[in-house]
Amino acid sequence: MMDLMKRAAADLAKSTYAIALTGAGISTESGIPDFRGPSGIWTKDPEAEKRAYQSYAKFQRNPKEYWEDRLTGPSLLGDLDKMAPNSGHYALAELERMGILKYLITQNIDGLHQKAGNKRVLDYHGNAFKLRCVSCSARFEAREFDLRRLRMEGQLPPLCQRCGDVLKSDVVHFHEPIPADVAQQSLAEAGKCDLMLVCGTSAVVYPFAMLPRVAKQRQLGKEAVLIEINAEPTSLTEGKVSDYLIQGKTGQILPKIVEEVSRISERQPFK
Repeated sequence: MMDLMKRAAADLAKSTYAIALTGAGISTESGIPDFRGPSGIWTKDPEAEKRAYQSYAKFQRNPKEYWEDRLTGPSLLGDLDKMAPNSGHYALAELERMGILKYLITQNIDGLHQKAGNKRVLDYHGNAFKLRCVSCSARFEAREFDLRRLRMEGQLPPLCQRCGDVLKSDVVHFHEPIPADVAQQSLAEAGKCDLMLVCGTSAVVYPFAMLPRVAKQRQLGKEAVLIEINAEPTSLTEGKVSDYLIQGKTGQILPKIVEEVSRISERQPFK
C-alpha cells in the first residue's frame, strides 16, 4: 500500500490541475452516518427513506408545510454543528493550500470540507447550512434567518432577500435537479482536470457518478489520472475507470499521501 501512496503523491506533485470528489466515506470517519451502508440511515429506517422521497414534491406543493416538517422533524444526520472534520478533510485542505488541489466536489451536505479549510468547494447535493432560492438560485447562510421565529409568527416559508421568491433548504432532495450552476461547473472541472482523487464514494449515484467518466474522456485530449481511495473496490475499480485503488480509510491514507507530496515538493510536511 505504501508504494501506491507514493505513486499517488508523485502523480499529484506533477499534476497541473488536480481535483477531488468526496462522498459519505470521508464523513463517516467524523461520526456522520451514511445512508445505505450496513448501519446506514435508510438501511435501519426504510420509512425515513420513503419520507425523503416525498420531500421535494411536498415543497413544490406546499412550501409552508415543507418548512414545518423540517423545523419539527428529527435531524437524520444528527447535530451537524457539533461535527468536526477528520484528518482526511484536513489533508485535502492542505493539498489546496499547497496549490495542488484546484477544486473539490462533494456529495456531502455537512460542510466539513469548509470547516477544514477548503475554499474551492462545490456542494453537489447542497449544503445543510444554506438556503437556496428556487427562482434566482441565490444562496444564503441559514443562520441569517430566524426560522423558529418565522414559524411561531406564521411567516413560513422564508423568502429570498434578492428577488422575494420562496427559499428551500440548499440540500438537493430526491427527484430534484442538481442546481444548474453547480452541475455545469462540476462538469467543467471534471473536463479539464488532469488528475482526480475519488475519496470515500463508490460513484454510483447519478449524475455525480458521471464525473469520473467525464475526467476519463477529457475534452483537452489526454485522459486524467483517476485515483480511488475507498474502503472497498467500487464500480470504478471493477469497470477500470480508475487507474488504481488505495484501499482503506481516507483519514489514514490521505495524510500520508500529503506528507509524501510535501517531501517531494520540499514543503513543510502536513501535520
